[in-house]
Amino acid sequence: MSAEATEKIIQLLEEQLAFMKQQNQELSKKLDASFAQNKYLSEQVRQLTKMIYGSRSEKSKYQAPDGQVSLFEDDPSFNDSEQTEEQSTETVTYTVTRLNKKKKRNDSFIEGVEVEEIHHHPTNLECDCCQNQLQKIGSTIAREEATFIPAKLVRVQHIEHAYECKQCKKDNEQSSFIQRGKAPTAAIPRSIAGPTVLAKVIYDKFSLYLPLYRQVKEWTRAGLITNDKNLSNWVIRVAEDWLLPIYEEMKNVLSAKTLLHIDETVAKVLNRSDGKRPQSNAYNWVFRSVPTEGPVVILFEHALTRSRTVLENYLADFKGTVICDGYAAYDKLSNITFANCWAHVRRYWGKVESKNGRIGLAYCNKLYVLEQKFKGLPPKQRQKMRWRYARKVIRKFFGWLEKSQFFGKNALATATEYTLNRRKELKAFLYNGQIEIDNNPAENAIRPTVIGRKNWLFSVSEAGAKANAICLSLAETAKANGIDFYQYLVKLLTELPNLPIHQQPELLQEYMPWSAKIQATCAKIKAA
Repeated sequence: MSAEATEKIIQLLEEQLAFMKQQNQELSKKLDASFAQNKYLSEQVRQLTKMIYGSRSEKSKYQAPDGQVSLFEDDPSFNDSEQTEEQSTETVTYTVTRLNKKKKRNDSFIEGVEVEEIHHHPTNLECDCCQNQLQKIGSTIAREEATFIPAKLVRVQHIEHAYECKQCKKDNEQSSFIQRGKAPTAAIPRSIAGPTVLAKVIYDKFSLYLPLYRQVKEWTRAGLITNDKNLSNWVIRVAEDWLLPIYEEMKNVLSAKTLLHIDETVAKVLNRSDGKRPQSNAYNWVFRSVPTEGPVVILFEHALTRSRTVLENYLADFKGTVICDGYAAYDKLSNITFANCWAHVRRYWGKVESKNGRIGLAYCNKLYVLEQKFKGLPPKQRQKMRWRYARKVIRKFFGWLEKSQFFGKNALATATEYTLNRRKELKAFLYNGQIEIDNNPAENAIRPTVIGRKNWLFSVSEAGAKANAICLSLAETAKANGIDFYQYLVKLLTELPNLPIHQQPELLQEYMPWSAKIQATCAKIKAA
């Protein structure tokens, strides 16, 4: 074989070797990417399994009674007791004496419940020995029981009587003088639904979360033949005519606040005006004020979208701070600053099942332990305590995150990115004692919407969805101010139709849930 042929073979082999090395590198990269994707998907499956079958409580399993967290749980060497030839301490036995507290009944009567007494006397009042008459020496209450008397439907007829002056009638030169009794204006003209029936329908749906089609059976049982379409029309008509003015007045009060909790959740509307399919998500937004700024106002707003335009329109007259989660719509609104929710941060770190995840969760838990200690303090004092103690924890937390530099497609990197991207908004509560550490008040306020959604599933029309938002607003605001929602509705639907509220809107001030008039007549009866 010639030298030239040998060189060609060597060159071909080198080229083939280079090609194989390049191919090997590409396959190694693909294999690494596959391993990373497999790890990410395994983590997703684990999180979804935990979400479906795991505990729903946000209480950390790593949180000790004093708020401290052990960073060595995964190392078995730290769980075993130290073994020495001689024990350095003696065994001490403690005797703990527990006070026997009288167990409180979990059922009782509220004050003002009518009492009916049933007396039981011996059948024979003669002495068995001498047949003399027995004399009463005392009595005891053997037991108490609750007796339920079903509600009764009454058919009320408003009859207007007319009277005329017979003397004037005899005089042909004068017109006859007639006076007629005036029945009060109905909440819905030409409808058989009175204020108590309307209040009952709305109360059952928005306080007991009972869908209208289920209420139909109960009304039939009581003696009123109707259908769910009628009930729906009643709710919409009442909301638009008499509850909407109260809602708008409460919105004016809300806009004058400087602190708001805001959150949103999905809803379903079948007949949408934007042409989208019924399966598309609509949204219910909740806006809640804080107790330190006067009576609590909780308002719901229905919208077909989750975009920033909803906030821009609803908060056009609001100037202050919004406490919210990290959703991108909560940004770049004029005259508004934002404070983010530490509960969301803690949820992200709770999903990280590693030592670093427990470290991040420990920082969050320590903030909540401090916040529990500051609970009940005046806002100024609470701000000072936060600045003194919580600021140090936050500084260490962010310092640890910046040094660690967690990257990749995994829960740890996601939690780190979520936390660092919102550091300014997460520190807002340090500068104002009125700002809560999380957005839980809004999430608690929106819970009735979520519970109701599981029962009534969807709204047929946008008008129904808006009526739901108005009714929920009054229900939750009444509850927050200690008002019986049913009694409140009865008063509104009895008195507002007979007042010139559209010509004199200042009359609505007497019908706000926190007004002296409503507090005196519709306050909830507390349990004894």
